[in-house]
Amino acid sequence: MKDLNWLTGKIILLFLSAVFGLNAAAWNCREQTEDGLYKISLNRMQHEIKRFEEEKSRAVENLQELLEFSGIAQYDQITGIYCTENLSTPEEKEKFWENTGENYAVIATSKYYYKVTYVSQNQGTNIFLWINVTAALFFAGTLCVLFYIRRNILMPFHQFCQLPHQLSRGNLTVPLQENKNRYFGRFLWGMDLLREHLEAQKRRELELQKEKKLLLLSLSHDIKTPLSAIKLYARALDHNLYQEDKKRRIADHISQKADEIEKYISEIVHASNEDFLDFQVQNQELYIGNVLEEIRVYYQEKMELNQIDFQMEMYPDCLVYADSDRLVEVIQNVVENAIKYGDGRWIRISAKRQEEEYLIIIKNSGCQLPAKELSHLFDSFFRGSNVAKQPGSGLGLYICRQLIHQMEGEITASVEGQNIMTVVAALRIV
Repeated sequence: MKDLNWLTGKIILLFLSAVFGLNAAAWNCREQTEDGLYKISLNRMQHEIKRFEEEKSRAVENLQELLEFSGIAQYDQITGIYCTENLSTPEEKEKFWENTGENYAVIATSKYYYKVTYVSQNQGTNIFLWINVTAALFFAGTLCVLFYIRRNILMPFHQFCQLPHQLSRGNLTVPLQENKNRYFGRFLWGMDLLREHLEAQKRRELELQKEKKLLLLSLSHDIKTPLSAIKLYARALDHNLYQEDKKRRIADHISQKADEIEKYISEIVHASNEDFLDFQVQNQELYIGNVLEEIRVYYQEKMELNQIDFQMEMYPDCLVYADSDRLVEVIQNVVENAIKYGDGRWIRISAKRQEEEYLIIIKNSGCQLPAKELSHLFDSFFRGSNVAKQPGSGLGLYICRQLIHQMEGEITASVEGQNIMTVVAALRIV
């Protein structure tokens, strides 16, 4: 806001300076124009006066007489003419030469002196008026624009500029006020959806943590029973309390208890994996071309900045069964892996129809993943031996496969000759 106030002040100063300069130039132009106009009239009048004296052999008595003689209807700016020949008393002669405050000029001929009075027609007034009215309108328009920007753009933005910071701190409970501002209405609507999504995700995480703890406590309690039995049987066997025929039954009991423990452990593992399987996918019929175009626009500039040769081949467009946002997430995840774990030389994206499937093929150079690790590439928490010191959780491709499966598709990976990683996502054509 301070920057806008400073900008407004500078615009006002610049405007006033420009108006002052234009008025000064107009004033100078006005003086030169008016000076030229009355001099032209005086020169013309002097010529006619001399011609009148030669033909009439006497002095011009008044302006009307000169106008009738010369045949000119009007002299511009001339209001009167007085000759010394018509002055009989010293008082009249003194008054003739007296400065009465009106504009006048003196024309001298070989016989007489003439005092010619004139008035300024103020032809520059229109120029002044035009300049100042135009400048005032421009200034008012500029102030209106600045006020509009301040009221409808900057002030609303200033009110919620702290919103991302509040969301990052976890302040998710207060809903955003409805705003019909056409510049930020959709933005606020999207931010409110994001807040609701983060709030729902936070509640879900808390519920899952609570369920996990209850599950772990329950399973821990259940595991203690077979463990206690196993310990008891082991102590009895150690003290040789059972005869040979009963030892076989004890061994069977121990095996049963071990199976119970294994079952409980399987439940723990399954409960842990359920967190990642619970993705919200809203499948519908969509044109795959829109998704691929979004990917192309998103990565075109990014690849140029990273100096990676990025190409997206021509692709056929058709209807597929998928979730647009989730499909974009899958493709972006694969491409980001290509940027992170490839050699940065090139990345290619192509697509084609194959019977009832639509294949999206993503290739990149410089793959260092051993072939024996390919079968684990889509496992949760798996990170290949080629990751070096690159950060990651090992969940990206696992999430991609789960999302593709929920879209009734499949995703596979292979390493071709010269260390080329190829990931293929297959979708169902509608």
